[in-house]
Amino acid sequence: MRRTGAIRLLVLDVDGVLTDGRLYFGARGEALKVFDVRDGYGLTALQRAGVTVAVISGRRSRAVIARCRELGVRYVHQGVADKLAVFERLRTRLRLARSACACVGDDLPDVPLMNAVAVAFAVADAHPAARRAAAVVTRRGGGRGAVREVCDFLLARR
Repeated sequence: MRRTGAIRLLVLDVDGVLTDGRLYFGARGEALKVFDVRDGYGLTALQRAGVTVAVISGRRSRAVIARCRELGVRYVHQGVADKLAVFERLRTRLRLARSACACVGDDLPDVPLMNAVAVAFAVADAHPAARRAAAVVTRRGGGRGAVREVCDFLLARR
């Protein structure tokens, strides 16, 4: 595995990574998402250590905006069909090499991005293709502490 101590950017998917992938719809059609507080603590600690955190998601959700604002995640891209293209623009804007980037994914739309970064993580309950693309597979599932596991892994290697 490449040097994980040099990671300066962590890119996260939302549904299936920051959440368990289930969507809850109320009577008015609003979608609700559940986030793990321990994941949030890990992301805050990682940012304090100098790692930029970004979200690139295929879906749009006000809940994601609210949670990212609460955590101080500045780069939030939603409704994205081509995650790799958005990543490349962000990486260029931040003046980072691919070797300084990591991501966490769980399904087929994440695989091109997972193949482009220095260290790719898949959550335990990820699609088999995402697990194959990962250098590390977490013990915990999406929305159940997997992101905290990734944060702890990266922090331990800084």
